[in-house]
Amino acid sequence: MLWQPALPDRYTKMTDPELVDAIRARRAELGDDLVILGHHYQQDDVIQFADFDGDSFKLSQLAAERVEETGAKYVIFLGVHFMAESADILTPEQTIVILPDLGAGCSMADMANYTETVEAWEEITDRGTKPSSDQGKESDRRSLDGSMARSLDPSVRVIPICYMNSSAAIKAFCGKHGGAVCTSSNCERVFEWALAGGTQPRGENEEIKILFLPDQHLGRNTAASMGYDVATQMCVWDPKSPDGFGGLDRDDVERSTFILWKGHCSVHKLFRPEHVDEIRAMWPDVTVMVHPECDHDVVLKADMTGSTEGIKKAIETAKPGSRWAIGTEVHMVNRLANAAKERGVTVRMLSDCQCLCTTMYRIDMPHLLYVMDNLAEGKVVNQIKVDDEVKKWSLEALDRMLELTGTGVVASVTVAQDKAQPV
Repeated sequence: MLWQPALPDRYTKMTDPELVDAIRARRAELGDDLVILGHHYQQDDVIQFADFDGDSFKLSQLAAERVEETGAKYVIFLGVHFMAESADILTPEQTIVILPDLGAGCSMADMANYTETVEAWEEITDRGTKPSSDQGKESDRRSLDGSMARSLDPSVRVIPICYMNSSAAIKAFCGKHGGAVCTSSNCERVFEWALAGGTQPRGENEEIKILFLPDQHLGRNTAASMGYDVATQMCVWDPKSPDGFGGLDRDDVERSTFILWKGHCSVHKLFRPEHVDEIRAMWPDVTVMVHPECDHDVVLKADMTGSTEGIKKAIETAKPGSRWAIGTEVHMVNRLANAAKERGVTVRMLSDCQCLCTTMYRIDMPHLLYVMDNLAEGKVVNQIKVDDEVKKWSLEALDRMLELTGTGVVASVTVAQDKAQPV
């Protein structure tokens, strides 16, 4: 997470009405030079200023389109750091992308850093070298922490896939190593592509494994929906394990088709199976819909899963009189509930706990006005700039996804899988 300097006192001392008036005045002054993007999880008092709202990748694409149409010079992203990086990757070189608060990171994205990813890749994919007679069995090798582990069979190929909610460095790593990016909407399609061989056809006797970063839950839920067994065909790589080798035995990696990084979303991790039981006891006719970043046991109890765009679409098209409990970020659910109420649709949070994205919450009106004031005065602060080499390989990974899906942002709504499936 980057460090955000304290704002000048005048921004923190302004009242909300003063902030609203000042932001609107600056917005009018900057005109077509500026595009403002607002993520679904953003606070109401901030997202009101967005030209577009949506999920992270959809917003980056919309920004690129608007910049092309209007020649806008600046993009302000009301979101978190990896989202602003994606906008910088997809918009033209001369476009300046700004994050109002540099401290608005993503705990999930931070769980997969580049150094640990490289180390994991080297350990997982190391085929070893043929030892001399006094070095032990040919299948043995020494891992990075000094312990012994068998080398990966030469007939096995590992393809890295990363979730959109990852840093540009991780996206670039996947692009450079034959992998791709996915969204929660198209994860299954990207998995199918990888298991078929990815950038090169799968060999007749070749086995494909997927290293999925950084969210273990999206990976697990998607693979389970494809028919893979949670208990026997997946394992979790813990880069922090004191035992080395991701806390796994080589047998764990050898049996698994999916090697899932030990990462999670702090918001969706808060939803529990008992929350589903409680809401069903209260509303027997309820439809429970959760984001696929939730725990697998929550997904098994839910009626449907969907990306942020998928959840939004489901509620907007819900029949009058229906009742819904949604497992995702509170600001988004509250906005959907208020709009749905006018159509006779009842929507509430799956849990009574405050399931909010605390890093997204850092983006507020004082910070937004601060960066806009600087732009109006000819100064750029809080620019998010991705290194050219990182941008090149990130685009490679993104392009592979787009070749598969067309847009990469089609809303995803799927029925939860077999409730009897082992957790």
